[in-house]
Amino acid sequence: MTATEENGIVPGETRKKRTRLISGPGMLLLWLYGVMVVGAVSRSAVQISTEFDKAPLAYSLSAVAGVVYGFITYSLVRGGETARRAALVCCAAELAGVLIVGTWTLVEPSAFPDATVWSDYGMGYLFIPVLLPLSAMYWLRKARTAATR
Repeated sequence: MTATEENGIVPGETRKKRTRLISGPGMLLLWLYGVMVVGAVSRSAVQISTEFDKAPLAYSLSAVAGVVYGFITYSLVRGGETARRAALVCCAAELAGVLIVGTWTLVEPSAFPDATVWSDYGMGYLFIPVLLPLSAMYWLRKARTAATR
């Protein structure tokens, strides 16, 4: 194995420079998404393992939120155009989830005997679940414009 193969570069393959997504305000986004991963995953893990029969939909949605947050966090760290696009799609899905679940919890509260991360538009998490994807989508679009210059 040659030195270039050890570094992950296959002979004849050009190495693309990845666009950094976690510089400046991107670092704050990374930190906030990391906190949300820990909060959503740990909360749902405890709730699913101890009282799943009480509110299965709510606890499952919290677990899904944690997975989405984790993927976005990974994408921000990974960097590059593909990761930026994937994070942008996940942020849009996250925002849709927050808006759908947030509205659902207000219109039909009986469907959620216990809160989810996205209940009431993330009120239990200081509305971070609704503000975070908006901020991230703005940052990711700005990162694309900066990379094309």
